[in-house]
This record gives sequence, C-alpha cells and structure tokens, in this order.
Amino acid sequence: MALAKLSDLIHKADDTYAVGAFNVSDMEMAMGAIRAAEEMRAPLILQIAEGRLRYSPLDLLGPLMLAAAKRCRMPTAVHLDHGGTMETIRLALDLGFTSVMFDGSKYPLDENIARTKEVVKLARSYGADVEAEIGRVGGAEGDYKSVDVLVTSVDEAVRFAEETGVDALAVAIGTAHGNYREKPNLRIDRLKEIHAATKTRLVLHGGTGLTEQDFRTCLANGIDKINIATASYDASAAKIKAVHSEKPEANYFDFSNAIVEATYANVKKHMQIFGLNGKA
Repeated sequence: MALAKLSDLIHKADDTYAVGAFNVSDMEMAMGAIRAAEEMRAPLILQIAEGRLRYSPLDLLGPLMLAAAKRCRMPTAVHLDHGGTMETIRLALDLGFTSVMFDGSKYPLDENIARTKEVVKLARSYGADVEAEIGRVGGAEGDYKSVDVLVTSVDEAVRFAEETGVDALAVAIGTAHGNYREKPNLRIDRLKEIHAATKTRLVLHGGTGLTEQDFRTCLANGIDKINIATASYDASAAKIKAVHSEKPEANYFDFSNAIVEATYANVKKHMQIFGLNGKA
C-alpha cells in the first residue's frame, strides 16, 4: 500500500478514537507493529525520535521503516519524532518520511514559532506534514535531558497554530516521557480549552503509564494522535528476559522473535484502547 500522510490519518480521527504513533528502533519492532495494524485493520504511524538515533542511525533505520510501511496492508505514515536539528529533519524528508516533528519547546515562544515556520516551509517543499510542540512535556525522550512539565497556554497555542500552520500540535497537559515516578496530574480542563480554541489536530506525548481511562478521556476531549515509545521498549526487554529465563540456550533468533511478539502485543493493546479496531 502507498504511504499515508500524517494529516490524512489524524484528520479522520474524532472523539471516538485517536491514531497511535509507535516508536520503533529496528526491523523486529516494525514487523510487530505492522502485524498488529493488519490484524486490527487500523491505521498506523511508525516513528523514531531523534534522541534514539545514537542506537538506530536514521540513514539505516529510515529506509527500513519506509519499506515496512509500504509493505503494510493498512494506511501507514512514517514520522520523525522530536526532531531537534534541521540536519536530521532534512535527512528524514530526503529519505521520504511523510511527516516530521520539530520540537522547539525549549525555546521562547517567538523563537519556537520562527524555527517551526522554517521547518514547515521546508517540509511543504517535500509534500510532507509537520508536528510541533508548545508547552513542555516532562521527562526525556531518548538521550535528551529530562525537563519538568510546563503546561501549554491556551492563548499561546492559538497564536502558535495560526502563525505556523502546523498539521499537528503536541500539547503539554501533565504527561511526561518515560516511566512515571508518580501518578500524573492530567489537565483535561486545559486540553478542553485548547481543543475549543483551535482547529489544529492535537497530539499526546508521554503515554506510557497512563491508564486506559486516561487515554479515553484524552481522545474524547480533542487528542487525535497518541505517541507510545517506552511501553514498547519495556515490553521487548521484559520478553527477552523471559525467553532467556525459560530457555537458557535461546539463540539470537529466539530473541529476535521475542521483540516482534512483544511489540505486536503492546501495539495491539494500545490500538484497542485508542478505539482503532476497523478504522483503517
């Protein structure tokens, strides 16, 4: 199947479901995610964060992700998550990624807007979509330094969306990347306000550790894309440990299959929570 654009997938989402965006770092994770999407007949977003590229170089992993997406029988977008440099963003676009995220949340608002506009201009020349972030999702994505949550302002979100023209906007409502040290305090009230004030599609980062009800409440109040990364990595590591414990003589291919199975199970579980069954 031909590659899908991010906007094509999330613009169809409504308050009954959100599209899952799943980070992958190798062939096995991509295979597991595709298997889940095909079984669920669900749209899929495969993504990799710039902070993970030390382990999975983009010039190697990117073509694999694109080949996997084209092989999938369900509409699949390929996305750069948390792009921080123009070099990496341009490489993703050159490879054929259908969307890129520029994360300028560490900059003052005016600078974030200016840098995001440069990315939008570049991406449009490739026919690609852009996601950006305003406010600050807590924790750390990959090798990036951990930061505290800075809840997104409604007025700033409206200004940012209008001035940049991004296709998707990641908002900070109390979530954090990685595993939570304490129960997150989700600002659903702020999500409702932002959703009512802007037509831009909204993205939830920091999904690992949220409850099923948390997810459903978020998608019912304006979230159209939900990112899942740590949960898949943790599931894969746990499965490898279990295989080794149960079968000390396990070989490389046993572990390879363990990653496929763990990713498949985790992606399918989240797709069910996100209401994606039959939505392709």
